[in-house]
Amino acid sequence: MHRWLIAGILCLLFTTGSARAEHEGKVQILLLGDSTTEGSIPRRHVPQGPHLEEVIRSLLAEEKDLPPTNVINLGLSGEYIQRLLESGRYDKVASKLPGIDYVLIRYGLNDNARRDNFAENFPKDYHDLLDRLHRDHPQAERIVMTVIPYLDEASSARVNALNVQVAEKAGLPLFDIYPRYAAELKNGPNMLNYRRFPLAKIPENRHEFVKPFVVPGSAPSVEVLDNRLDAHFGHLPGWYGDRHPNLAGYHVIGDETAKYLAPRIRERFVTAKKEPTDSPPAAGNGSKN
Repeated sequence: MHRWLIAGILCLLFTTGSARAEHEGKVQILLLGDSTTEGSIPRRHVPQGPHLEEVIRSLLAEEKDLPPTNVINLGLSGEYIQRLLESGRYDKVASKLPGIDYVLIRYGLNDNARRDNFAENFPKDYHDLLDRLHRDHPQAERIVMTVIPYLDEASSARVNALNVQVAEKAGLPLFDIYPRYAAELKNGPNMLNYRRFPLAKIPENRHEFVKPFVVPGSAPSVEVLDNRLDAHFGHLPGWYGDRHPNLAGYHVIGDETAKYLAPRIRERFVTAKKEPTDSPPAAGNGSKN
């Protein structure tokens, strides 16, 4: 009886130390963030994707020496850290996920707009989230991300300075995605964002023309993921105002994320496993000659 109990305890210890890290044979990657993580508009128009999580997974799969991955996207439009925690959504959808290995956290845009005393409360909220993640997913590496170029440069710099501060204080890695996204925008300032524009502001004699692109509702809007209507409406004030990523934008985020994660996964799950874990036996202590 005691032998079975001891065996069970040893099995449990082994499971939490190794099998949990690769749940069901896959490295588990969790994405937390706002609408720029979720991508609800691209999902509405191109439901088959590939969307952010699938871009990351597919690119990591091309690294043939890496184990397979499962990328879980829990981004939500309008979300900020305080709401994630106080609404109970974190407890419901994130706290009990099994075997999480990496958590990439990208907040700050909605926090900046909606959180009172942002400069003081955003870091506090962030550390509360980091503490929860450490308690619920002790094996996971928590990674603080900067925001993408969505706000003006000064506001983006202010938000990202707080992200840097949080990472440094917590002793966690910072994944600075802002420079890559900004560099891609130099190829075209509006190439990575979709167009979402009120139908009421489209000239009436063009309403029939834009009908295939209209999303109905109390305030109908014209939505298009690329530049195909720019020739007709690019002159209208605010046509380029929505800075949320389109599919091309998510490919930039996904590509940079895969490049960031690949060496970390390789070091943890490939290189570490190749290194010998046992010291060679001492002479005269069971060695065979």
